[in-house]
Amino acid sequence: MNEFILPDIGEGIVECELLEWLVKEGDVIVEDQPVAEVMTDKATVQIPAMHNGVVRKLHYKEGDIAKVHAPLFAMDIEGEDSDEANTPAANSDAVVNESSVKEAPAKSHNVSSTETQSGAGSSEKIEAFILPDIGEGIVECEIVKWCIEEGDLVEEDQVVVEVMTDKAVVEIPAKYQGKVVKLHYRQGDIAQVHTPLFDQLILADGATTTDAAANSDTKAEQESSSKSASSQATTQQVNTSNEVGTAESNRAKALASPAVRRIAREYKINIAMVAGSGKKGRVLKQDIELYVQSGGADKQTTQQAPSASTTNSVVNDGRQANSGSNVSSEVSKVIAMRGIKAAMAKQMMASVSTIPHFTVSDELIMDNLIALRAQLKPEFEQQGVKLSFMPFFIKSLSLALKSFPEINSRLTKDDAELHYLTSHNIGMAVDSKIGLLVPNIKNVQDLSLFEVAQECDRIINAAREGKLSNTDLSNGTISISNIGALGGITATPVINKPEVAIVALGKTQKLPRFNDAGEVFAQSIMMVNWSGDHRVIDGATMVRFNNLWMSYLQSPQKMLVHLK
Repeated sequence: MNEFILPDIGEGIVECELLEWLVKEGDVIVEDQPVAEVMTDKATVQIPAMHNGVVRKLHYKEGDIAKVHAPLFAMDIEGEDSDEANTPAANSDAVVNESSVKEAPAKSHNVSSTETQSGAGSSEKIEAFILPDIGEGIVECEIVKWCIEEGDLVEEDQVVVEVMTDKAVVEIPAKYQGKVVKLHYRQGDIAQVHTPLFDQLILADGATTTDAAANSDTKAEQESSSKSASSQATTQQVNTSNEVGTAESNRAKALASPAVRRIAREYKINIAMVAGSGKKGRVLKQDIELYVQSGGADKQTTQQAPSASTTNSVVNDGRQANSGSNVSSEVSKVIAMRGIKAAMAKQMMASVSTIPHFTVSDELIMDNLIALRAQLKPEFEQQGVKLSFMPFFIKSLSLALKSFPEINSRLTKDDAELHYLTSHNIGMAVDSKIGLLVPNIKNVQDLSLFEVAQECDRIINAAREGKLSNTDLSNGTISISNIGALGGITATPVINKPEVAIVALGKTQKLPRFNDAGEVFAQSIMMVNWSGDHRVIDGATMVRFNNLWMSYLQSPQKMLVHLK
């Protein structure tokens, strides 16, 4: 049985949410067949099979968080004896371009276990020890010192290696008794989190009787050694922040992986109060879920209310209105901030906390543009392209940027330099099925109106299906938010950092206005609302830029003068 290792699915992405399994255990699959749909903080991605074969075990349930470079499912590869030892070829393509991983670990990167039979009939297996999480956001570490050699016998929880992160030196313990067969790194090498660290020969009666996939079937088992590692670290920076309320508890410190502790924090549970069903009382994910279902979380909230420190933490999470009261408001549901929502929250917080926003609003007269669109729409439809107003807004925006290049710029992180950008990569906010996305159309300055409309169609459809590429979502230079599509009129949009401007378009309304003769007549009016970065743009510049942009839209024939 061979392990399929979840490959890289985007720069800097170390985990993803498993949205949907496209196969089930026992299914026969073929090479390149999609087997799972996962969601990162940028997009939904389908993971294809690397080989023909039969799916034997799915290591995650839908909704679980899967780790990059960790086993996703186990399978028997067509043409191989399932009882044979797994070979590096089984999934050698699953992890690619890991430049920091040396030749030796690459060759055995996907080895999960090899079972052998002794004369006495006892079962042994060679299992790859997966380097666990050793701190939030840490994806690699340096091998400082091996405390063992190939051929050594090790005990459970014996320190096998010292590694150094950018925060601390950490000792990594063994999970099982056994014999060290192969070390995948040399001293001084850079090891990747969630990749094999060494191979170990394990006696089945000296470890759990689960198969090799159990090493990564749940994050709790795969990452369990990170708890022991943190307790032996030379600093207290690794994982000690995961403890919830142990100071108040008379019980011993709970055994649990960082992933399980994170779930406990989401439910505001003192993990020391949860009975663990794992080895040596280790608390597993299902233990937390059972504890919540049995009402244990509610009891903890009630018991902790009189405590000043606990009450304050509840207040900060919006669960108690008055820190002096023992009455907690009921929480109907707890949802972890993951994927797109988590990324958006982080991005918006960075924008509003570092960019001094100011707003300029104006009325855009839409009558001439409405008439032009009605004339061109049949022509576009004949060529299979839907013509909305958005291509006009985008192309006219690019024309205006040529006269105001400072609005198509970005500041360096230290605010020391302003970089004017050549490409007009204009983004548009899309309300997709996985959250708010802001894909952008590249190099609008070089595109015709028809080409812009084609790109609008492609990007909107891909966004709604969650199929946008990282290219579509990166390197935007200015953005448009169409709040009018949902009935909005005015807004103060938040700039999509590191851009320096964004415009929100309201819905078009028929409103009464006066002509030069003082007579009332109806006009089609849209409110446009700009937010600008006051470090780069002043109010006068923004107004002049907006006037030029609106002039192209109110008299579309003016655009012909500047179109290439």
